Amino acid sequence: MKSLASLALVLFLAGCEGRHNWLAGAGEEARSVETLFWVLLAGAAVIWTLVIGAATYAHRAEAKPEREQEARRFIIWGGVALPVLVVGGLLIWGLLILRDITADDGALTVRVDGERWWWRVIYDTPEGPVTTANEIRLPLGERALFRLTADDVIHSFWVPALGGKMDMIPGRETTLALTPRELGNWGGLCAEFCGGAHALMRFDAIVMEPEAFDAWLAHEAQPAQVAEGDAGFAVFDEEGCGACHTIRGTEAQGPVGPDLTHLASRDKLGAGIYDMTADNMARWITDTHEMKPDIDMPAYPGLQGERLDALVTFLMSLE
Repeated sequence: MKSLASLALVLFLAGCEGRHNWLAGAGEEARSVETLFWVLLAGAAVIWTLVIGAATYAHRAEAKPEREQEARRFIIWGGVALPVLVVGGLLIWGLLILRDITADDGALTVRVDGERWWWRVIYDTPEGPVTTANEIRLPLGERALFRLTADDVIHSFWVPALGGKMDMIPGRETTLALTPRELGNWGGLCAEFCGGAHALMRFDAIVMEPEAFDAWLAHEAQPAQVAEGDAGFAVFDEEGCGACHTIRGTEAQGPVGPDLTHLASRDKLGAGIYDMTADNMARWITDTHEMKPDIDMPAYPGLQGERLDALVTFLMSLE
């Protein structure tokens, strides 16, 4: 029994570590949800103790007819009135939290579209939309409003350390507000089973100082710097990659796949799965479905040697 209890404790504590830890309290909304959780946990412990205590007392107490009225009052107040008041109060509290995290306002608006199995991310700015993919950056202390949609099936947007999750439903727009309170790279993921590569549908949620965020967003809005006659871009064009992918500042304006304008500036490849390295990039091009099964991007196993090296070098230059 002690071994089982120790194992359960170890597993519980293991779930409280890492950047996907929903008890990290790195966002204002996450802290609200965490407070509600601890209140519910403490309340459940109190109720369990009272119920066990009452059951023990009833088992040991001597049965007497004159106690029947007391038992009825106990059942009415303890079994009906009190639970209704407590559950009603907790429900109202939870609805107030839900109202706050779905309020349609924020200093920053980010549109996120769930695809199979990646994230299209668009920042709405006064100068126009800024598009990126599979990575979200937020300024510390500023409330961000997320407008969430889905392109194909139901997904669910969740950054556990920053706040609650929200479903993304085809044909509808849902909203979620997040207010980061701690710097760091907090992992995000899809929390609704959406198909074969569901477990590999993640993203980085990076919280930055406001000045650093403004500089990053301004850079992200710029077109790619592609040298005339670049051998890697020539391979990109010859293989038809521009039919699916956009590289702003070039003729590649494909609307299907992730925007690659500043691909190499992201920390991860493949929607938050692999480190952004040249070796992983080469594997992603030639062994796509081995790295991420069921995705729509075709593999290019025949692309080898100098042509592959040139393409990888070009893609890794898109910072």
